[in-house]
Amino acid sequence: MNISDQIRQVPAPGRHLLHFRGDTQSFELSAPADAAGSAWVRTNIGHAETARRQIIHAVTRDLPPLARDWFDIPLQPVAPGRFRVTLPLCEVGHFQAKCFFLGAGVSEPLWPAGDNTVINVAPAESCAANIVYNAFVRQFGPNKSGRFQPDAARRDCIASLDQDRYTVIPPSGTFRDLIRELDFIVGELGCRILQLLPIHPTPTTYGRMGRFGSPYAALSFTEVDPALAEFDPKATPLEQFIELVDAVHERNARIYLDVAINHTGWAASLHETHPEWLARDPEGRIEVPGAWGVRWEDLTRLDFSHKDLWRYMADVFLRWCRRGVDGFRCDAGYMIPVAAWQYIVASVRSQFPDTVFLLEGLGGKMSVTREILSRANFDAAYSELFQNYSRGQIEYYLPEPLEISRSDGLMVHFAETHDNNRLAARSPAYARMRTALCALLADHGAFG
Repeated sequence: MNISDQIRQVPAPGRHLLHFRGDTQSFELSAPADAAGSAWVRTNIGHAETARRQIIHAVTRDLPPLARDWFDIPLQPVAPGRFRVTLPLCEVGHFQAKCFFLGAGVSEPLWPAGDNTVINVAPAESCAANIVYNAFVRQFGPNKSGRFQPDAARRDCIASLDQDRYTVIPPSGTFRDLIRELDFIVGELGCRILQLLPIHPTPTTYGRMGRFGSPYAALSFTEVDPALAEFDPKATPLEQFIELVDAVHERNARIYLDVAINHTGWAASLHETHPEWLARDPEGRIEVPGAWGVRWEDLTRLDFSHKDLWRYMADVFLRWCRRGVDGFRCDAGYMIPVAAWQYIVASVRSQFPDTVFLLEGLGGKMSVTREILSRANFDAAYSELFQNYSRGQIEYYLPEPLEISRSDGLMVHFAETHDNNRLAARSPAYARMRTALCALLADHGAFG
């Protein structure tokens, strides 16, 4: 038997492994006991910054990546024909590794069969307590639990104005309303992550979905909707958002912001400054995104073939990081090219290495979710457990997200989302059972 056929590696080549910053990973190589030589592991573990710099320079300087992050580490002999090394995982990032045997006096290495082993390292705080509370700021304050109910005469007046196409927007909940709920959300419910639906200004005249307008129709990715703030001469709407960020951090919790970079709302600021970034059909009509056979006519799709757009979006994420945001839910993230995500994530992690990226891949292929989790180094993705109701559906669906949670990134089981009716509309008991199901089946406590 050829010696190369007897080379074995643990973990097996081709495996994907999910770790958290601070973990370790051991590699072991076995060869024939009588074979003289040494064993090595070729890897980019420990060189995350070099890898990120190559991704960034490929976009900003048009330089091809030259694998400068790869190097060889010797394995130590532990028995005849057996070698081992344990490496610390001190950085967040997407890494690869493969062992090889170098015979005495031979220059050509012998590799075990199979692809590189992939090691995805997530921020340390993601290892546990990943309970997400998803909050829609507008629905707090007077709108919470339907407390704001106009009388019959006012309802008739509003209906008449709506029919005549006037813009009638009821009072909105505010950041300060939400701050008043944090002791319950964090202290009593035990949620460690507050995830906000988008907080950007949205269309209030034409191109508007519903009375408020859809929060996913952003007019600016960096501004705060003034409707979500109290009128206070001492604090701007953005400063009141920072109050919320500080209040979350005071309770040892994290705050995630929902950013829908696949599209803008109608009449967004980018329409004026960068109309060339809008996706258009051959007749010049601006394209409208959609999924599940639904078209969202209040949105305009962005064309990510423009690398200037990648750089702009990286700056958007960085600006929110500087404002204290700990992570991002990336709406319709599966519609963005993997290369664009690689650049954006590398740009953000070069300054804020523990930033969490949560993929909303609902409506996309699971293979795309895996690729973004691994190659683009996202930390988590939406599970579709909330769309599986019968025992048979759950048994069929569950094995794959659980396997992904151990290999590429955490799959977060949301009991309900903004795309579905509230569970409690069916019954409070049903809501409790579905939430308990998501919690009990959560890997690393990742449920919402």
